[in-house]
Amino acid sequence: MTVRIRPAEKSDVRGMAELIEEIERFYGTADADIQPFDERQDQIEGALFGSPPLASALLVEDEAGDVVGLAAYSFLWPSAGSTHSLFLKELYVRDTLRRQGVGERLMNELRAIAAARPGCSRVEWMTDRVNPGARAFYKSLGFAEFDGKIVYRVEISKT
Repeated sequence: MTVRIRPAEKSDVRGMAELIEEIERFYGTADADIQPFDERQDQIEGALFGSPPLASALLVEDEAGDVVGLAAYSFLWPSAGSTHSLFLKELYVRDTLRRQGVGERLMNELRAIAAARPGCSRVEWMTDRVNPGARAFYKSLGFAEFDGKIVYRVEISKT
C-alpha cells in the first residue's frame, strides 16, 4: 500500500480525532474513559492550530485519503546547553500498515525536521517498559535505550 506522510492541516482534525480514539483503545483505555468525540476534536484543533500552537503532527495518509498514522511532537528548550530538542510524544501506525517501513519513514522525517531547525540538537521520545513491540521497533532502527533519566509525572486536577 502506498502512503503519504505530510504535516497535519486543520481539515485533518476529524480524521485525527478518529485515529486518537483508536490509539486510546490500543493502550487499553476503557470506553467510559475515552474523551467524547467533540471534545477530542476541540483539543486537537486548539493544540495544533491555536495561537500559539502547542504541538505539531505528521500524518500518514493512505491511498483513500484516510489518516492511518501520526507522529505528534513539539519542541522543548533547553536540552544540552542552550539548544533545544524535538520531543516525539506519540508515534502510531494502524496495525494493517505495521512492519512495512511506515514507522521508520516517520522517524526519518522527524529527524529531518529537527536537523533543519536551527538550534535543535536532538530528537527525544519515551516508550513504556511494558510495550515490547515499540521497544523492538526502536531497537530495529538502531536506537539504544537511554538509562540516564527517570520520568516523573503528576496529574493536574481541574477543580
